[in-house]
Amino acid sequence: MRLILDVLNAWDQNLYPGLYAQGHGTRCAQVCLARKELNMDRNSAGRIHQTSLALLEAPGVRIEHDRIVKMLIKAGARAGLSPQVVCFPPELVMECVELAPSAVQLADRRQGTHTVTPEGVSQIWSAPGMNMLRHGEHRPFTSSDMADMARLVEQLPRVDGVFGMSMEDIPPAARDVVGLRIMAENTTKHIRVLSFTPDGADAVCEMRDVVEDSPWFSMGFTAHGPLRWTHLALEIFVRSAKKGIPVTINGEPMAGISGPVTLAGAAAVGNAEILAGLVVNQLLEPARPCVYNLGLAHIFDMRTAIAVTGAPENHLLADISSAMGRFYDIPSSSWVSTESMCIDGQAALEKSIGFFTHLQSRVSLIWGVGQLESEMTISPAQAVIDNEILGYARRFLKGVDVTEQTLAVDVTRDVGIAGDYLSHEHTLEHFRTEFFEPSVLLRRKRNAWKSEGSKSLQEVAEARADELIAKPLPRTLTDEQSTALRKIEESFVKKIENR
Repeated sequence: MRLILDVLNAWDQNLYPGLYAQGHGTRCAQVCLARKELNMDRNSAGRIHQTSLALLEAPGVRIEHDRIVKMLIKAGARAGLSPQVVCFPPELVMECVELAPSAVQLADRRQGTHTVTPEGVSQIWSAPGMNMLRHGEHRPFTSSDMADMARLVEQLPRVDGVFGMSMEDIPPAARDVVGLRIMAENTTKHIRVLSFTPDGADAVCEMRDVVEDSPWFSMGFTAHGPLRWTHLALEIFVRSAKKGIPVTINGEPMAGISGPVTLAGAAAVGNAEILAGLVVNQLLEPARPCVYNLGLAHIFDMRTAIAVTGAPENHLLADISSAMGRFYDIPSSSWVSTESMCIDGQAALEKSIGFFTHLQSRVSLIWGVGQLESEMTISPAQAVIDNEILGYARRFLKGVDVTEQTLAVDVTRDVGIAGDYLSHEHTLEHFRTEFFEPSVLLRRKRNAWKSEGSKSLQEVAEARADELIAKPLPRTLTDEQSTALRKIEESFVKKIENR
């Protein structure tokens, strides 16, 4: 092992010798040991990293926040060639990478805290969006839908968190605050706040301590590329800092539009944006839990002018996100989506391959349960199907366990030639853990299927989603907590209305 580390350290040193003068590189070399199973090799990850460092030095990144520009200059960055452009030296970038924790804690208020790492089991969340598709009706998403989706996610065993949505019946500036209260009242699972304003960030931070002193929700924002962080995003980082709230730092280059058309070039631009956001967050709050998210990257369909989210290239960009997260030894994130407008074969194809490849790449946090229409629409029935896809994919990736127990030589001898395994105790003991058991996929004979109405998978999933949403659930908050959250919400909405 020591020899391997020495070799990798030498490789790192050759790749970016300036960092070794500052004492950096060992951590990157160590995490490269785990990269042999991924599509992207360590040399490619290193070249993307090196390219991003070069971009951060020249031309730099526009930081549209004067206070943060001053903070960066004081920390060792230098002013660029135009106003608010900051050039980041490699040593500052790597110092901040080293500050970011390798493990991020995400609390579930019923099951405890999940530790998310670059090497660990993927956590699965629902997704943001603007519209609802339910029982064939497509319409704007509402606050009532937010409660329904939170209740549904609470009961989907393979989904670990619920994402905020844009709710038409709530003023835009209050959607983060109202959304957090609604989700907290309807699920104990981790909540990802969809941030809208800096004042909203203040209010949701106030809500944090009302419920419990743990990372029961997280936040995040996206660079508005290429190579640009807006004042809105940066001010939300400022307002939510120094509270231990996990933050997802998103790069979202669109290959061919806001990044080079080549995936490697787009990844280098997005990586530079994420590293700049990471530096900002670590200077605002040293050791703030950060999640690296290049998986929001798109490609641009040159024929239809559509920002594509469910293509094979999106899954390759997710693999790069996982690879770069491992390279920097911080958790990664990505999303799984489809261009399909409805629950159909295209959605099944794109989302099945998406979840499989994301899990195979070991992306730390995967968004996308229930998502349709290029992240614009959410569907409860699709969420039920996605939960099934996740179980299917995870069973395959689990592989075959070869042990004395599973080889079952004694069992085979006990059953004998032309015997029966069905009634054997070994079968009863192992079949539930050995076989994937679907909840909505069809495993019936045709006559039974026809006698029950010849229902499609969509119809079965719609009925299952309705059943779960309507099911009575235990309270997720005490009366005192709910009252306190509503008081913060009402005060905030009144403040908005009086402007």
